[in-house]
Amino acid sequence: MNLRLAGWRNRRRIRRLARQVQEFARPDPALPRVVMFNASARLTGLSLNAAFSALTAWGLRLGGVEVHQFVCQAGLRPCVLGTSRADYTTPPPCSACLAQSRRMYQGANAAWFRYQPDAGLEAALQDLDVEQLGSFEFADPTEPLGETIPLGRLALPSVRWALRRHHLPDDVPQGGSVNDANSSRYLLRQYMLSALSLNRQFGAFLDRVRPGVVVIFNGSLYPEAAARWTALQRGYRVVTHEVGFQRLSTFFTNGEATAYPIEVPGGGLELNPAQSARLDAYLQARFQGNFTMAGIRFWPEMRGLDQAFLDKAATFRQMVPVFTNVVYDTSQVHANTLFPHMFAWLDLVAQSIRAHPETLFVVRAHPDELRVGTAKLSNESVHDWFYANGLDRLPNTVFIEPNEYISSYELIQRSKFVIVYNSSIGLEAALMGAAVVCGGKARYTQIPTVYLPPSPQALHERIENFLEDGLQAGLLEGAGPASQQPYRVPAPPEFRRNARQFIYHQLYRTSLPMDRFLEVGQRMGFVQLKDFPWQALTPQQSPTMRILLDGIVHNQPFLWPDDEA
Repeated sequence: MNLRLAGWRNRRRIRRLARQVQEFARPDPALPRVVMFNASARLTGLSLNAAFSALTAWGLRLGGVEVHQFVCQAGLRPCVLGTSRADYTTPPPCSACLAQSRRMYQGANAAWFRYQPDAGLEAALQDLDVEQLGSFEFADPTEPLGETIPLGRLALPSVRWALRRHHLPDDVPQGGSVNDANSSRYLLRQYMLSALSLNRQFGAFLDRVRPGVVVIFNGSLYPEAAARWTALQRGYRVVTHEVGFQRLSTFFTNGEATAYPIEVPGGGLELNPAQSARLDAYLQARFQGNFTMAGIRFWPEMRGLDQAFLDKAATFRQMVPVFTNVVYDTSQVHANTLFPHMFAWLDLVAQSIRAHPETLFVVRAHPDELRVGTAKLSNESVHDWFYANGLDRLPNTVFIEPNEYISSYELIQRSKFVIVYNSSIGLEAALMGAAVVCGGKARYTQIPTVYLPPSPQALHERIENFLEDGLQAGLLEGAGPASQQPYRVPAPPEFRRNARQFIYHQLYRTSLPMDRFLEVGQRMGFVQLKDFPWQALTPQQSPTMRILLDGIVHNQPFLWPDDEA
């Protein structure tokens, strides 16, 4: 099917479902009202997270919940997805986005917000540099609770995400100028001004609606971060959502969705045989590269280690892979506990690389640094860091580019131990029995699965101890990486057991399936509605909608029942 026809069909199905929900929804006054907000997951088409928001709202309404939508009407200058990296002053595509919103929210209780400038805030921000803007807090005279709004903290992750970098260049003279429109300062100011405008209108909206709970996408990008802050200040329970860990699945939580706060019950119990078989079938497919994340398939193919690599590895006593992340990703806000950012961690790892010429270090860039077919090209990359630090000139390093589809799992199998920042590969390496040293907080570091040292110094010592382990005793003689059985730092057996339990829980309990309603779209990262009757969205017919209704309205866990228990 061609792109134009697929888009027409999708828009037609959205209109039909919106009309049917309007016709058949019957609000139950005994149920608390729900406010929903998502301004950062789409522009024109239907992205995965935009679909999750729409489907959830429709399901709640068909379950008797009075849902109120807070909807952007050219209210952000600019929004995150509508930011042009070629020219920050380019207006976002508001007309096309509004057309999509009118389709999705047809017949809904929708409050539309517009941009409301504040001359006082604009003047206060004008002469601040990037560092000052990032820490700026605003005492809003209109804020009824008298709280100081941390506008800089709310906006900073979005600027980093939009510009695909962590370090923002302060590229205009002190004091700013009328010519700084394509500077980091300008974009940060615009996001902060938009956040204040949204904050005021969303607060007034909440005061009018008085919901029982607020549901927002992500909670980290600045429109939703501002909305979440406003709701929490007023004492409302806030639920956030993100993509789940299965294809076309979603993750909901009372916490911060980008941190994926997953609690694993069971106290370290082994999976039963049915659960183990289910997990092993999934892992077999994943280890071959057959998986997606957020609707994206990163690995069109996966290749094994070639003979040239194996010959090089055979000349070293041991091998250690280093797996990196995307430095601008919203997860990094939660990861940066020991280090201010991932590159500070890499600088520390580089000390060990230089000090151990007997060890082959394989530095792997995350595939999302160069997402083919999209605009998601990192402007501050591990590639640049690696070459800028001269590591390419060291004989004991190999760099794997983000678009090199070499099996990470073969690297892990041949490694002495594994170094990661907060990547998912750390959990999978633990599941494979490897000892893993993390440099950042990850969703899986809350339980004993890997080593997360308490300080940079402790992390350096842990890496050094693991590198030296076995060398003095001669355990590595004749057992280098080219061997099928290299010497490996022993990991506590409970690490692997806990890793299996954790990954099973995140896959089959916390990931709520939406594949009954969605299929992968014609454009990368977008989805389309399947052809289904409106009754399929009711909590009576959809287990996912029943879980979402119980979780949002009745504060029950957002967990899929374990059919294999």
